[in-house]
Amino acid sequence: MHSTTSHSRRSRRTLAAVTGSAVLALLATACTGSSDGSGSDDSASGKDVTITFWHGWSQDAEVKAINDNVAAFEKAHPNIKVKAVGNIADDKVNQALRAGGDDAPDVVSSFTTNNVGMFCSTKAFADLKPLLAKDGIDAAKTFPAAMLNYTQFQGNQCSLPLLGDAFGLYYNKKAFADAGITNPPKTFTEFAEAAKKLTIAEGDGYKQLGFMPLYHGYESTTEHLLGQYGPSYFDSAGKSTIATDPKVAAMLKWQKGLVDQLGGYEKLEKYRATFGEEFSAKNPFHTGQVAMAMDGEWRTASLAADKPDFEWATAPFPVPDDQAGTYGRGYQTGTIVGIASTSKKQAAAWEFVKFLTTDTDAVVSFANAIHNVPSTFAALESPKLVADENFKTFVEIAKNANSGTTPAVVNGGGYLVSLQNVGYDYESGKQTDLAAGLTAAAKEIDAAIAQAK
Repeated sequence: MHSTTSHSRRSRRTLAAVTGSAVLALLATACTGSSDGSGSDDSASGKDVTITFWHGWSQDAEVKAINDNVAAFEKAHPNIKVKAVGNIADDKVNQALRAGGDDAPDVVSSFTTNNVGMFCSTKAFADLKPLLAKDGIDAAKTFPAAMLNYTQFQGNQCSLPLLGDAFGLYYNKKAFADAGITNPPKTFTEFAEAAKKLTIAEGDGYKQLGFMPLYHGYESTTEHLLGQYGPSYFDSAGKSTIATDPKVAAMLKWQKGLVDQLGGYEKLEKYRATFGEEFSAKNPFHTGQVAMAMDGEWRTASLAADKPDFEWATAPFPVPDDQAGTYGRGYQTGTIVGIASTSKKQAAAWEFVKFLTTDTDAVVSFANAIHNVPSTFAALESPKLVADENFKTFVEIAKNANSGTTPAVVNGGGYLVSLQNVGYDYESGKQTDLAAGLTAAAKEIDAAIAQAK
């Protein structure tokens, strides 16, 4: 995804998490159509049909890329026309699905994986399992596990992955050489040591910071860092495990230790205030203000375009010392695509969704155009994929069986906000009793989910 859109995409993910219950209320009355993905229409008999496709891409290069895929689909399916409408945010999608009618979309893509639980549980999106089965597509053999996980909810495969994002480590090779570091760190202990070696003080601040550990430090969020541990988040009964899964407290304590080791919250927060916009040439990694950063695959394209005055490279983000064998893993998210259950043209809509998500050339050409990770095993292995060594890091993370994501929940990403708030309070010293903070947050999460149901 182009960097400027990445910004709006990630802003929308956070917004969706905050407003999950409001979106759920909108969707609760949305379901008037078939939700089993078995709808039929005239396209099945070869008659002409036009379907409406809503998506969120807005940058010229991205819109051209999706339109090129639409054109390729129409060439292969001459009786199906696709009316593509871009720059559509989830709130507008939710309102349209609720209203239904001729103006509602047939196919929808969204950048907000946090909303999958709502799309599925309210049956706003059709379950695609019957359609996958009918066409002999084995989802588990087609899509990486993490991507499959964030596109379904409680067995309802109401969406499919349409390109993905993987998070890894970016590092300044000149800064590494100057500090005598020969290889990227693989464990959290090695990472903390490198971060300290790479930190150069200047006055009461920094000339260079090894790593910005604060949760507001752009992509170093609680869920992205926790992805390196493989947390459970919920038990089999759907209850929050953030207070009982030791991995959660372990991550928060490790991060707090790094905050203290690199100068403390106040000093780091003051330095963070000097950073430029995340999705600009003033990003602190681009400017050399930080020597290491956690970021997604799209950053490779931004760095190639901005040409900073140092060599850089990528690697998987380090893992906890007691999980050293999982090195190579990373947190994953991405774009999802589904069929509106209110659509009266579900057969045509399915042909289009199937093309976008499972046609190897379509997936690869789209990935090449917008610098996202392909979302099928075949596309990840395709010789047509344009992937230099730095981008290959993220391809390998996507293929890694230990890579994970955050689970879909009926009320969206509210549980991530509750955890995030504990992280903010703990790193700043506002919350000193971590166990109590996590227990309170778990109760808050369970209550919000029970209310949503």
